[in-house]
Amino acid sequence: MSERARRWLRLGGGAAILAFLLVQVGGDPFLDGLRATTPTTIGVALVITAGTTACCAWRWSLLSERLGIELPFRTAFRNYYRSQLINATLPGGVVGDVHRGIDHGRKAGAPARGLGSVVWDRVSGQAVQATMALAALPWLPVGLGDDARWALPVAAVAAAALLVWLGGRVVLASTLAAAGHAVVLVVAARSVGVDLDLAALVALALMVLLASAVPLSLAGWGPREGAAAWLFAEAGLGAATGVSVAVVVGVVSLLATLPGLVTLVGPWTRTAVGEEVGVSA
Repeated sequence: MSERARRWLRLGGGAAILAFLLVQVGGDPFLDGLRATTPTTIGVALVITAGTTACCAWRWSLLSERLGIELPFRTAFRNYYRSQLINATLPGGVVGDVHRGIDHGRKAGAPARGLGSVVWDRVSGQAVQATMALAALPWLPVGLGDDARWALPVAAVAAAALLVWLGGRVVLASTLAAAGHAVVLVVAARSVGVDLDLAALVALALMVLLASAVPLSLAGWGPREGAAAWLFAEAGLGAATGVSVAVVVGVVSLLATLPGLVTLVGPWTRTAVGEEVGVSA
């Protein structure tokens, strides 16, 4: 399949999910989500996103070093913010990652390894996130987490394998980043009025976040809303509630990437472009 076809598939998939939800639950849950987006939720998202971005930048820097490309943390932090802003504003949801990979490789004189560092960064982050979601299965609300005690030993084995494969610092950075994203979703759920046990809500959040990584979206919209609608419905909270929560997450996540604008204009851009990223011996 050509890149053009894959791009249209991603966009079409995200649009189809949103259209299906509009037909099934109507437009009110989307509007309710917008109304529930308060200054408090936005402030929390801004602070937490700064932390999760730092964790992701740390992970990317560590993985780049393993590929023989130096990537200072400060450079990784700025470029990661920029990539998140691009992902949240352009269709597809991955354009920013492609851009930071190409940019990193170009400055290092190693284009393939630059892109490889981003692929490894994304894969390692999602592997840790999937393990966390697996471990959280027993805490899902009744109807979703029944007879899931088997998940704990499996998750323990997966976590041990990740520690061997990726190393402790990479796993720690990924764990903190995923936990931060889950906190944002929990805060969004509370703002919508979801009154659910915290452990169960965190488990739901991790499952929604895992589904959000599916590359069928319109700037991140689509899979997140679809997964939230299904999971919240199965938990007895209603598909409409899930959509509203996902809308709050989508809005605050977009606003929380706005600090990335600093990397696109003015002296910050010139500094970033002027930095030399050398190839380690």
